Amino acid sequence: MAIDVAQTKRSTYRWARFLHVYTSMICLIIVLFFSLTGITLNHPTWTLGGGTTTQTVSGSFPFAVTSNGYVDYLRIAEYIRKQYDVKGAVDSYETSGNEGSIAFKNPGYSADLFFVVDAATYKLTVEQSGWIAVMNDLHKGRDTGSSWKWVIDIAGGLLALISITGLVMQFFLRKRRRSALSMAIVGAVIVGILIVVTIS
Repeated sequence: MAIDVAQTKRSTYRWARFLHVYTSMICLIIVLFFSLTGITLNHPTWTLGGGTTTQTVSGSFPFAVTSNGYVDYLRIAEYIRKQYDVKGAVDSYETSGNEGSIAFKNPGYSADLFFVVDAATYKLTVEQSGWIAVMNDLHKGRDTGSSWKWVIDIAGGLLALISITGLVMQFFLRKRRRSALSMAIVGAVIVGILIVVTIS
């Protein structure tokens, strides 16, 4: 069976255009978010009135912090979460001698718990950054859960799709094909040079 080249080209262009147009609508929002947070990342002193607040509390656990000779980190963490509305995932935990610690992390947020094993006393320090810092951490994927990592992966995939479909469409536009692809090559060379200059 002979392949209709003209029909294949039309079909390829139609699908590329369809995917390019509709994924670009999603990508416009994604690019807007990452472009604005890219600017604020480049200017870490910009807080726009939303600085970091720090709160420190101390107290005693109403239970023994050890169970069968081992520190019960889960019970300690859940108690602190309930008592002080601590957010974020547990980033690290350890015990050295008679002292232990648990660190909670979230975008723009950290809570550090230090406790004395024998005395069952603790000190909790919570730092909450402003919304700019939260957005910056989301941009970097810092201290985020698996769901946000999926958002970044999907965003990257959509942006790659838009780039590929845009390049495919240029192959079918005879009048602009050469100039468009030439600009793409120039852009790639410039980015390559900037990367080399930056890391050298």
